[in-house]
Amino acid sequence: MEKVWRLVVVILALTTQCLAWACGAWAEEATEKIPAVSLQSGDIAWMLAASALVTGMIVPGLAFYYGGLVRSKNVISTMVQSFGILCVVSLIWVLFGYSLAFAPDRGGVIGGLEWVLLSGVGAAPNPMYAPTVPHQAFMLFELLFAAFTPALIAGAFAERIKFGSMLLFAGLWSMVVYAPLSHWLWGGGWLARLGAVDFAGGAVVHISAGFSAVACAMAVGKRRGWRTDYMAPHNLPFILLGAGLLWLGWFGFNGGSARGANAVAVNAVVVTHVTAVSAALAWMIAEWRHRGKPTVLGIASGAVAGLATSTAGAGLVSPLAAIFLGIAAGLCSYLAIVWKGKIGYDDTLDVMGTHGVGGILGMVGVGLFAAKGHLAVQLVAVVAAGAYSFIGSYAILKLVDGASGLRVTPEEESTGLDLTQHNERAYS
Repeated sequence: MEKVWRLVVVILALTTQCLAWACGAWAEEATEKIPAVSLQSGDIAWMLAASALVTGMIVPGLAFYYGGLVRSKNVISTMVQSFGILCVVSLIWVLFGYSLAFAPDRGGVIGGLEWVLLSGVGAAPNPMYAPTVPHQAFMLFELLFAAFTPALIAGAFAERIKFGSMLLFAGLWSMVVYAPLSHWLWGGGWLARLGAVDFAGGAVVHISAGFSAVACAMAVGKRRGWRTDYMAPHNLPFILLGAGLLWLGWFGFNGGSARGANAVAVNAVVVTHVTAVSAALAWMIAEWRHRGKPTVLGIASGAVAGLATSTAGAGLVSPLAAIFLGIAAGLCSYLAIVWKGKIGYDDTLDVMGTHGVGGILGMVGVGLFAAKGHLAVQLVAVVAAGAYSFIGSYAILKLVDGASGLRVTPEEESTGLDLTQHNERAYS
C-alpha cells in the first residue's frame, strides 16, 4: 500500500504545479465576452436539472440499491463506494479526463490535451457538443456519466475488496477505459466515424460496466461461502428506494443527453419510462412462472434492466419500440442471471446480467428501430466496447493487485467490511 500512496503524492505534486498556470488561463476565459444569442436559458436550466438528477442516481440512488442487495455486515462499505467513486472520478474528470474524452480528436482514439484543467471550458458554448448551453454545463453533465459507470462496476466485487484498492481501480479505469471509449462514440472517434450511434450510454456506460464486471469477478475471485452460505439481500426496502431513485434520475440521464429542453428530450423521457415498466412486468411474469411467486427484488431488478436498455436509443426509438425492447430486457436479463449460477462466476450484484445485457439489447435496438441499415455497425460497437472494457479492466486489476492487493483477508471478509474497512456498523 505504501507504493500506492507514493504514487498519489507524486500525482498531487504534479497537479499543484499545473494549477497556477491553469488558474490564469481559466480566469481569462471566464471573463471573455459571451455570445448571448447562442445561449438558451431553458436549455441551460434543463441541463443543470438533468445533472442534479444524475447525481441523485449515484448518491443516494445506487448507494441504496446496492446497499440493500448485500448482507448487513457489508452495507456501509457498499454504500460508501458510490460516494468515494463520485469524489475521485469528479476530480480526475476536471483535471484531464474531460479533455481526453471530448477535446479535438487525435487519430480517432483519444482526445487531445487542449482542455486539461478545464482550460478553455467556461461560460461560452461549444458548438460541437452543446451549442445552446455553456461548455462548462456540458462538461458537468458528462462528468456525472464518468462517475456513474465505475460506481456500477463496483457491484461486481462488493463484499470482498479493499476500499483503497477499489478507489485506485476506479480512478485508473476512468482514465484508461472510460475516457477513450467515450471518445470513440461521443468525441468524434473511430466508432462515431463508422456511424455507430449511442444516444446516452448503451455501450459507453452499460456494456463497458457489464464486461468490466466480468473481469472484476474473475480477477477478484468468488466470495467466501459462495453457493454454501446464505447471501440473500438484507434490506428489500433499500432496494425499492434505490431503484425508484435510479428511475427518477434516469429521466435526467437520458433526457439530458438531448443537450437541451426539446422534443428529443421529451421522447427520451417517455421511452425511458415505457422501457422500464415493460421490463419490470416481463421480469415479474418470468419469475412468477419460473419460481412460483413474483418478488419485490424481481420487479425492481427488471425495472433497472429496462432503464439500462433504454439508454442507447432513448432519444431515437419510438415508445412502441420501447415496449418490445423492455420485454426483451426483462426476459433476457432474468435468463442471464439464472445462467450466471450455472456458469460459475461471482458477479455479486449482477452488473453484467442487468447492465451488460441491457446495453447490448439497447445498441442492437438502435440498429433495428432507429438507425436502420446500421445494425452491423452497432454490432461492431458492441464487440469493441465489450472487448476493450474487459481487457482494460483485467489489466488494471492485475496492476492494482500487484501494488496493494485487491482482496481483504479471509478473516476480514468473514467479519464484514463495514467494521474491518471503516470501523462502522450500519445497525446497532
